Amino acid sequence: MKKILIIGIGAGDPDYVTMQAVNALNRVDVFFLMDKGESKAELIELRKEICRRYIKGNKHRFVDATSPEWTRGTEDYFSVVDDLNHDKQALFERLIAQEMADGECGAFLVWGDPALYDSTIRIVEIIAGSGRHQLDYEVIPGISSVQALAAKHKVPLNRIGQSIEITTGRKLAEGFPEGADSVVVMLDAENTYKRFVDQDMDIFWGAYLGMPNEVLVSGKLRDVAGEIERMRADARAANGWIMDSYLMRRAGPAKT
Repeated sequence: MKKILIIGIGAGDPDYVTMQAVNALNRVDVFFLMDKGESKAELIELRKEICRRYIKGNKHRFVDATSPEWTRGTEDYFSVVDDLNHDKQALFERLIAQEMADGECGAFLVWGDPALYDSTIRIVEIIAGSGRHQLDYEVIPGISSVQALAAKHKVPLNRIGQSIEITTGRKLAEGFPEGADSVVVMLDAENTYKRFVDQDMDIFWGAYLGMPNEVLVSGKLRDVAGEIERMRADARAANGWIMDSYLMRRAGPAKT
């Protein structure tokens, strides 16, 4: 039997790693690191730094693999994601079959929390259920970018008695979620918040949360939308990539 740990390592700051994750790290024989290109090399290095900081001894090993890429900007979004996850599944199966011995423990280190906008759990579940491998797996939660965003801006995610929705830029483009007082938006490559500048909204935006190059902006959406757009473009150009999210809510007292 082989064991896979899906470990949430938090949103950028090694101090976000939980004690449960530390204990899990020390059980691992082989870490699978998904290389997403030179521009994101620091994300690989951060994972290795977390291992150096928290693992006792040096009996573990790293296996690097090139992560499959997907075509952005396509209208057939779900088909593209299905193809991407199929490619990832084939890669994960090869790593588990070729890079792990029976009785060993392998791990995928997932940015933020594995349960939030990440495919690793679904892919490993399919592999474990296929019957092609004697495989068990566990999921270790991590501090998500949503939690980190609220903490950095020193605000609660929801107002008293009100709902909050976590969604994507693609879905927000269809309109502000009905019945939601506040919305957290992830995976927004199109600056969708700009569609709401004519409404009385507050926004709390952050990129590279927990990292040395972290940037934060908050205020009335109509006042700071341009600033966010400029900072986002400058940060992406400087780093070659960006991970950002934002909390947006209707201004004024919450409705009862």
